[in-house]
Amino acid sequence: MKISPVSEDSVLITLADAISDTLPRHIARLCNLIDASSDDWLVDLVPSYTTLLVIYDPERIDFRRVEAHLNSSLRKASETVPDSPYGDSSGQVTHDIPVYYSPETGPDLEWIARNNRISVDDVINFHSGRNYTVYAIGFAPGFAFMGEVDPAIAAPRKDTPRARVPAGSVGIATRQTAVYPKVSPGGWQLIGRSPVSLFDPVNLSVLNVGDLVSFHAVSRERFLKLGGEL
Repeated sequence: MKISPVSEDSVLITLADAISDTLPRHIARLCNLIDASSDDWLVDLVPSYTTLLVIYDPERIDFRRVEAHLNSSLRKASETVPDSPYGDSSGQVTHDIPVYYSPETGPDLEWIARNNRISVDDVINFHSGRNYTVYAIGFAPGFAFMGEVDPAIAAPRKDTPRARVPAGSVGIATRQTAVYPKVSPGGWQLIGRSPVSLFDPVNLSVLNVGDLVSFHAVSRERFLKLGGEL
């Protein structure tokens, strides 16, 4: 782990060289520790796959004091429990998201099946058959990058992004998956759609770095009853 200055008002904490399922939970815990122990000098925290960007007010604190504060938080966050490399996993937030998997809502569902030489049902079962860790929030408000999907359904981003992807669309890009929280352009391969709203201006993002997410298939009728739109 290292702390590096990025600009006159920000520093970057690098925690690892590669992503892992446990690292986002550790970063989320570190965010909570820094936020709880900082006063009015802290402006924002931006977690990502292996890093945490800390933005501060240079008129209230200098880099050396920020560095000392962050080193203290890192030591606390590194306190471990047995069999856990990044500390206590209790309190991890989990989400179960319904998805209507179909060509009607997932125009790339059949393409992924053909491209990977499996059936459409296999794609659905592989996607809904495991839990995913939220690695980062970005691209658009509430857009959570999650991983990793089974290699059997991995798929490249589209060569030409769509100009309009409906809200709730569930996509795959390489071995990551995500739900588009709002209508936006996008280049991920779409396999279905969820009726669940994952972002609003008041409550912000429902999903956060370190959260655990699972998906389960629902019928067209159930999708519509839950508020989904076609």
